[in-house]
Amino acid sequence: MTGELSLLAVALTAAAAPKTFRVDYFHTGNAVEERFSLDRLVVEPLPWPGNPLQPIDDTNLGKYFFEVRDRANNQLLYSRGYSSIYGEWELTSEAKERFRTFHESLRFPLPSKPVQILVKKRDPLDNAFREKWSLIVDPADIFVDPSPPPSAGALITIESHGPPSEKLDVLLLGDGYNASQRAKCETDMRRLSDALFKVSPFKQRREALNIWGLCPVSTEPGISRPSLGIHVRSAIGATYDAFGSERYILTFDNRTLREVASNAPYEAVVILVNGRTYGGGGIYNLYSTAAADSQWAPYLFIHEFGHHLAGLADEYFTAESAYESVAARPEPWEPNVTSVQSLNRLKWQSLLSERIPIPTPWNKDAFEKWEKGIQKRRKQIRAERRPESDMDALYLEEKQQETKLLGAEKYAGKVGAFEGANYEPKGYFRPQLDCIMFSRDDVPFCSVCRRSIDRVIDLYTQPHAAAR
Repeated sequence: MTGELSLLAVALTAAAAPKTFRVDYFHTGNAVEERFSLDRLVVEPLPWPGNPLQPIDDTNLGKYFFEVRDRANNQLLYSRGYSSIYGEWELTSEAKERFRTFHESLRFPLPSKPVQILVKKRDPLDNAFREKWSLIVDPADIFVDPSPPPSAGALITIESHGPPSEKLDVLLLGDGYNASQRAKCETDMRRLSDALFKVSPFKQRREALNIWGLCPVSTEPGISRPSLGIHVRSAIGATYDAFGSERYILTFDNRTLREVASNAPYEAVVILVNGRTYGGGGIYNLYSTAAADSQWAPYLFIHEFGHHLAGLADEYFTAESAYESVAARPEPWEPNVTSVQSLNRLKWQSLLSERIPIPTPWNKDAFEKWEKGIQKRRKQIRAERRPESDMDALYLEEKQQETKLLGAEKYAGKVGAFEGANYEPKGYFRPQLDCIMFSRDDVPFCSVCRRSIDRVIDLYTQPHAAAR
């Protein structure tokens, strides 16, 4: 089935659904102040792909949360939690020194009459959402833009299991692929999609997902890597070195991202970059990224997708982070990490292994000593600009030793509360010793992560989890 026919089938299947409405806005501030301002209002060309039976988000995920309310009677019509690049940047040292502006978007079903948009932010002290911005939107406004976006090429059907309104629609976007590399782009998409479906719970939920692909043409292969003086105007603008972290890949060009993505039905976006250097990134309900040609691409694809789809936190604690460390240990909103203050009321209490001690003892000192040596060598490889094969060899050595150390632990495979998570060696705990969110070892998502992924898939699919 061709991409064009697939897109036509999508449109016909969802003929009764409203179109997709998008609010583009600017998010400006620093470490202590933030402001929002409207950019534009857009009607995207395709019908709303979401589940009409579940417009309200009850997952309690994300640093931010937005609501769409009927202007006349204040009825809640739609809501979603999300996180943002701004929400990460405000935790960096740069945010203490200067203001920056980031472009962001909110998407929801096209309303039939005026609505109020409320943007809320989570208070880290009590995890409650509090209003930060309010906007009245009239879909009949003459400045609402319904013009179609530029073509991003034919839509590629990777996996199609039913109407978008009944499935979680995942859009794969290629970046840094030139005109002659379209076949490679599609091959990379299919290869990494296959890797995803080898891992639980995606293996069991395969028919709940549709996977689409778009390969907008870049003028030259690859993406930017500023730390090496490489600057490329790729189709979506992905770049290494986000926030000064050499392995962190983001695009800061949200407008282009949304224009390209609006050529397909989607609820989740994965940007596959045409590069071999290890790297990726993932932000809840925004997008994830992965270097398609890295030896570790399947791990990167799946790990970063866990961030993006289910709001999973990084469970490792020895690698350097771009974020400022804080003395306080507030309870994270992410479902797979917890603070020392919450050990007596674990968010994964129902999944604990029988008679397991809390906190759960493990040989953390030996593991941490080994990992610090790995991180030192990693920095040296990058500083000396050695070939990527040297980094791959280091990661393989790390994987073999980690597997040996963690596999020998008394509570390996058990669900408890193991100290060391969320980039911090002290004060934060993860559910199991090893997990895709902790290491590159040959391990699955832990029980807590699998439950969280299932819950988000249920939000976008039919029937509701409670009715299954």
